[in-house]
Amino acid sequence: MPIHIGLAGWGDHDQLYISVAKAGSKLRQYAKHFPLVEVDSTFYAIQSKERFAKWLEDTPENLHFVVKAYQGMTGHQRGPSIPATETNEMFAAFREMLEPVIAAGRLTAALFQYPPWFDCTQANVRMLRETKARMDGITCALEFRHQSWFTEEYREKTLAFMEREQWIHSVCDEPQAGVGSIPTVLKATDAEATIVRFHGRNVSGWNQASAPNWREVRYLYRYSEAELLDWADKLRLLEQQSKHVYVIFNNNSGGDAAGNAKRLMELLGLTRPDGGSPNEPPAPVVEQLDLF
Repeated sequence: MPIHIGLAGWGDHDQLYISVAKAGSKLRQYAKHFPLVEVDSTFYAIQSKERFAKWLEDTPENLHFVVKAYQGMTGHQRGPSIPATETNEMFAAFREMLEPVIAAGRLTAALFQYPPWFDCTQANVRMLRETKARMDGITCALEFRHQSWFTEEYREKTLAFMEREQWIHSVCDEPQAGVGSIPTVLKATDAEATIVRFHGRNVSGWNQASAPNWREVRYLYRYSEAELLDWADKLRLLEQQSKHVYVIFNNNSGGDAAGNAKRLMELLGLTRPDGGSPNEPPAPVVEQLDLF
C-alpha cells in the first residue's frame, strides 16, 4: 500500500494497550495496529544500537521507522557553537545507532526537523549541505519550522534545493501562527517517498514555549471528520508524486493521535498490518510470566 500511517512514539497511546501489562510489550502491540512509527526519543538522546536492535527483534518485519534526529544535530540547543569534534561525534553516534534498522531494510528516513529560529539564510543552507554530507548514504527527510523557507520568493527555490540535495520533504499540517510555523506545501521532492506530519491546529497554543506545559498545549488538538476527509484527498495528490507517502500523527497531548490515524485509514480504505479493520481490536500480545 503506497500510503502508510502511524504515530509519533508508541508509549503514550493508552487506548492501544488495554490488554498489555508490561511497558516493554507496547511496541509489539503497537505494530499490530500500524505499519509505521516515529521514534522521537532519539531527539532527546541518541540511543544505543543495541536498544534499536531490540526494537527490531520485538516487532514484525513490516513495521518501519522514521527516526528523529538528535536535537544537537539540528541546532535546537541554543548557546555557544558546538565544536566540530563534538559535532562529528554526534553524527557518528547517530549513524551507528541506525545501523541495525538500515541493515534490516526498515528505515523510512532519518527526520531532521529544524527549530523555529532556523530561517532561510545562506549560512543555514550551508549547514543543510554539511548535514546531508555527514549523513551520506542514509535516507533523510527535512522539516522546517520557519516560514521564510516557503515565502512566495523562496518556496520554489527551497523545493528545488531539497530535490537537488536529495532531501525527502516532510510536509506539515500545523497551525498558521506566525513566522514560527509553515504552510502545508503539497509538493514531493523525492520520487520514492514523502512524509506528512500532523501537528494539530492549536493556534493559541503553538507559540507558548515559555509555558511550563507547552508541549502538552501545543499538540492538544483533535482533527474533525471534515479535516480528515480533506487530507484524504491531499494524500492521494501526494501519492501521484511519490511511490510511498508516510503519514505521522503527532497530536498526542489529548490522546487523539491514534483515533485520528485509524479514522484516516478507514477513509483511505487501508487495513491494519494483519489485514483487519483499523478500529477492530487486534489480538493481544501474549506476555511471558516472570517466574523469578
